[in-house]
Amino acid sequence: MIKLSGVIITFNEERNIEKCLKSLLPVVDEIVVVDSFSTDKTKAICEKYKVRFIEQKFLGYIEQKNFAIAQAKHNYIVSLDGDEALSEKLQTSILNVKSNWQFDGYYSNRFNCFCGQWIKHTTWYPDKKLRVFDRRKAKWAGINPHDRITLTDKNNKTGFLKGDILHWNYNTYAELNSKVEVFTTISAEAYYKLGKKAPLYKIIINPTWAFFQSYILKLGFLDGFNGFFISVETANTRFLKYAKLRQLIKNNR
Repeated sequence: MIKLSGVIITFNEERNIEKCLKSLLPVVDEIVVVDSFSTDKTKAICEKYKVRFIEQKFLGYIEQKNFAIAQAKHNYIVSLDGDEALSEKLQTSILNVKSNWQFDGYYSNRFNCFCGQWIKHTTWYPDKKLRVFDRRKAKWAGINPHDRITLTDKNNKTGFLKGDILHWNYNTYAELNSKVEVFTTISAEAYYKLGKKAPLYKIIINPTWAFFQSYILKLGFLDGFNGFFISVETANTRFLKYAKLRQLIKNNR
């Protein structure tokens, strides 16, 4: 049977971190928490449990997560954010994998709770994530702040685990709107460094398609007003990302 390390990055996660830790305890052989010097009770809550708590200045989402998995004792990783937890079914699936590891990484669906409602549609579900993996064959990549695990060889194989990663993301509409502002600024800056362009057609077409996909194709209307709000903010994210990139390009000519 393989040994698993649970790896979490945190910053001011006192609201959710205990649920995260409790869901990992029956599954993993150690828990590593890399914290960006939280100013709330995150550290105190973590210290109630048998975890290795490491404080590290925030390096960027991708960089911080790669730093975190490098701190683990074991090569097989379960990676969660501080506002996530494993469902009981996913715990069972991971325990089965521990005694029968067949792939280089495993996907599962993430189930998002927004303003107290579990979102069953929109582009938020099923929100497929690769979070159980062999770190020797995987790394965090993408464009900040949209990080993802990428297997390092095209011949690496992936499996799928039953059960959900439970994600308590936003308690209010204002929280989501505020995070969209922050994330789109980070995205625009990352795109600018990569030399990406922001033609007018992208600013018009991409948000329109994002809303249509989320609200109509992904049945977001079945989630009521929250499904509508999420679909609007999904479109707004695309709009702001390219609008801010366009402004950066103009300011630096």
